[in-house]
Amino acid sequence: MTVRIVTLGGALGIAVAASAPLQGPPAPAGHPFEALPPSLVAAVVQTPAVAGEIFRTSDRCLACHKGVTTSAGLDVSSGFDWRASMMANSARDPYWQAAVRREVTDYPEAAAAIEDKCSRCHMPMASVVAREARGTGSVFGNLPIGSSAGPEAALAADGVSCAACHQIAPAGLGTEASYTGGFTIDLDTPPEGRPVFGPFEPDSGGVGIMRSATGFRPTEGLHIQSSELCASCHTLFTHAVLPGGAEGPEFPEQVPYLEWQASAYAAEETSCQDCHMPPAGEDVPVTAVLGRARPDVSRHVFRGGNFFMLRLLNRYRAELGVTALPQELTLTADRTEAHLREATVALDVAEARLADARLVADIEVRNLAGHKFPTAYPSRRAWLHVSVTDGRGRVVFESGAFSPDGRIVGNDNDDDPRRYEPHYTEIDRADEVQIYEGVMADGNGSVTTGLMTAQRWLKENRLLPRGFDAARAGDRIAVRGGAASDGDFAAGSDRIRYSVAVDENAGPFTIEAELWFQPIAYRWAENLAEYDAFETQRFVRYYRTMAGASAIPLVRTSTVVPTI
Repeated sequence: MTVRIVTLGGALGIAVAASAPLQGPPAPAGHPFEALPPSLVAAVVQTPAVAGEIFRTSDRCLACHKGVTTSAGLDVSSGFDWRASMMANSARDPYWQAAVRREVTDYPEAAAAIEDKCSRCHMPMASVVAREARGTGSVFGNLPIGSSAGPEAALAADGVSCAACHQIAPAGLGTEASYTGGFTIDLDTPPEGRPVFGPFEPDSGGVGIMRSATGFRPTEGLHIQSSELCASCHTLFTHAVLPGGAEGPEFPEQVPYLEWQASAYAAEETSCQDCHMPPAGEDVPVTAVLGRARPDVSRHVFRGGNFFMLRLLNRYRAELGVTALPQELTLTADRTEAHLREATVALDVAEARLADARLVADIEVRNLAGHKFPTAYPSRRAWLHVSVTDGRGRVVFESGAFSPDGRIVGNDNDDDPRRYEPHYTEIDRADEVQIYEGVMADGNGSVTTGLMTAQRWLKENRLLPRGFDAARAGDRIAVRGGAASDGDFAAGSDRIRYSVAVDENAGPFTIEAELWFQPIAYRWAENLAEYDAFETQRFVRYYRTMAGASAIPLVRTSTVVPTI
């Protein structure tokens, strides 16, 4: 093994590599590095932990948490899996940066509070340090990534990093106080080192190595595998800014944890990590440096739904300061799309028939996720694309086609920001589209995509998870709009009827249905165009360039209805 000193994101670290070995004496007998090669000892000694530091950037962690492979040769190293994820790139996300810029432009009197709240979960290490030093966190003081002179810029660039999640204390997790970034990280550094929590009892040798290299002390903490840990940032409430600076009512901007709590998955003890951090599939060590094989090691892939942003980050990597390798981001985006297609939804044509010169078909969509689908940030939407062709292959009906500019053909909101597409129980016109989404309203009931403007849902018909208990769910995750009175919109599924006028003699007819998904809807991107700021204009440019790749079909099904 050979080692070189590397600098990533402005923080000094070590990386195992095939290079000329560093020269250094062996560690003395009894030292925690005694079993390590002298070259690795030299590297760690040259980058000592600084007493009292709350965080270390991820390059320090990747130095040892790499080179872990399965018996089939698959690299399952937590460091490399993580660095191509949206967690690692949370601060680089240009849509997030543009959205924050929009909010502080709309409400300059609340800019400091907005940046403080938004940095808490997208730049958590920087937020913790800044709050301790100055009382509030900053977003734009840490941008642009890679060239900001802000005091916490390196910590901010690391996004949702190792030293953030693994230092979250168990106290209070899952309570109201822990939501909206209310996690707790102990600011005191005990003499034996700052505890970093993991699911396994650490080896004594590993404890010494990590403490000497980083100042952290590995500590068993089973809460690291709990859904409640994730809930601290993935349960987010906002409050509209009212005239005079008053605070509006609580608005559930994203609450997948509460959706999960009300589902069968919580009762079955299927956690967030079970799906989003799947196990390696065999016993593997968590580190290549003196690690021993452990069972059920969670991969740090953080499978989500934002394939589009991963591809955008890769395309504009130089502008956005991306450090993950191109092939790593491509692989992560491919895996994200595969996960969406394999474990998110199912689709069936439940019944189809000809009657009175109409083709009538009932289509059922089933949610396979442990929360609503789509879930979390309300820019996300899914919709049905349904077409009917006659016996000669001519399209006689089509609803929900995707346009290369990011629009859904027939969607009222894409055509007019003041309108939105309602929830349907039956569709009989091509300009009607069944879209599963959240549509927000301001205090006057007008449609908005501004989080600091939103006060309630006009429409909330995102597909419910299996076993969803409305009574246990409460008001925060209730169904809103037309779906609330739709008897076929139920826990785990929705059934919708399509009724199409046809010439019965032109059959047989083929019905094809697809469910599409788009992480950033057209209107959510296009509404930023009116803001003349660097971040907003940059993202609109990105989006318009890549809009044709902003949505994908997740599942499709078809059936043939013969002529009577």
